Amino acid sequence: MKNGDEGVSDEGTGSSCPSSLIPRFITSSGREATLPKGLETIIQVVLALVGAYAAAFWFCLVVWTFRDIQKRSRDVVVQVLATTLVLLFNVPGLILYTILRPPETLAEAYARSLEEESLIQDIEDRQSCPGCKRRVRADYRVCPICRAELKRPCTSCGRLLQLGWHVCPYCGVDVEPEPSQSVTAARVHA
Repeated sequence: MKNGDEGVSDEGTGSSCPSSLIPRFITSSGREATLPKGLETIIQVVLALVGAYAAAFWFCLVVWTFRDIQKRSRDVVVQVLATTLVLLFNVPGLILYTILRPPETLAEAYARSLEEESLIQDIEDRQSCPGCKRRVRADYRVCPICRAELKRPCTSCGRLLQLGWHVCPYCGVDVEPEPSQSVTAARVHA
C-alpha cells in the first residue's frame, strides 16, 4: 500500500489498522519498516485498555457529581446543570462544579440548624437577675450579688413562685400580690 492510504494491511493476517496508530520506522537504506505482529497487538490492547479506563473514569465522574449534588441541593434544575457540566467538559467541568457547588450538604445544614436552635434554647433557658443582669440559678430566691428579689415562696406550700404569678401551680392557692404591685395598683386607683 502507499503512504497516503488510510490503513496498513498485514499480508499474513489481512487485518487493517489506522496508519496513524502504528509507529513507522525508516531504515538506514531509506525503506519503511513496520512493527512486528506481536508488538502491534500489544499496542492495540494497551490503547483499548486506556480508552476503556478513560470512558469508565468519565462515567464515574458523572455519577459522583450527580450523587454529590443530590446531597447538596433539592433543586432539580441545579442537579441537571451540574451533571451536564461534568458530562460535557469532563475534568474541567468537575473542577468548575467543585468551585460552584454549595459548601455544605443538606444533612450538614440540618445539623447546623439543630445546633443553632439548641444554643438559642439554652440561652433562653438561662435566668438572669433583672437588677444586675448576672446569671442566677433557677432555685435562687434573691440575687446573691444585688439582693434583688427573684422569686417568692407560696404561702400555702412554700415552693418558690415567679414574681408575676397569681396562682401557685403546685397547690392551686391564689397568691397575694407583691407589696410593690399593691402599692402601684393603689396609686392607679387613686
